[in-house]
Amino acid sequence: MTRLAHLRRLLQSLQVADATEARHVKDCLLLAGIDGDPFARDHWTPGHFTASAFVLSPDEADVLLIFHEKFRRWLQPGGHVEPGDTDIVAAARREIEEETGLSDIEALGDGLFDVDVHEIPARKGDPAHRHFDARVCFRARSRELVAGTDALAARWVPLEEVSAVESDDSVMRAVQKLLARKV
Repeated sequence: MTRLAHLRRLLQSLQVADATEARHVKDCLLLAGIDGDPFARDHWTPGHFTASAFVLSPDEADVLLIFHEKFRRWLQPGGHVEPGDTDIVAAARREIEEETGLSDIEALGDGLFDVDVHEIPARKGDPAHRHFDARVCFRARSRELVAGTDALAARWVPLEEVSAVESDDSVMRAVQKLLARKV
């Protein structure tokens, strides 16, 4: 199965949490059906797929956030899908390791956890475009972190305290889904 076919299957099986996420899934499926390589970072119109991860601590009480160098806020690890990534889950795993040093992780569930579509402003010769972010949920087997590429810092944040850090609405929407898992 190609990675695009794999992603389509994951998108079609995702249980959406609300109308916002349903719209994001619809937009992702539209992107998956247009010409070109929607994983290529130079696929500008309307944008391209990215992969990210919400990583829970071993006891599932905390979520891993990085202080993103470009966006200057606390976000989940993630980034562009590389040509060598076999699928979106592999891309998310690679991004976690690159940005935090964590490699001993296990996927929670057998598909996507969340999707988000967001605007990326023009910068350094790249036009404004959108990131169609496919998000996977993992649990770490260790709390040991080392901030890596694109991350000025990495830390565990208690789920109930994420709203107190400088983040964004898409992270908070995903954290609400994580908190609902615990009920």
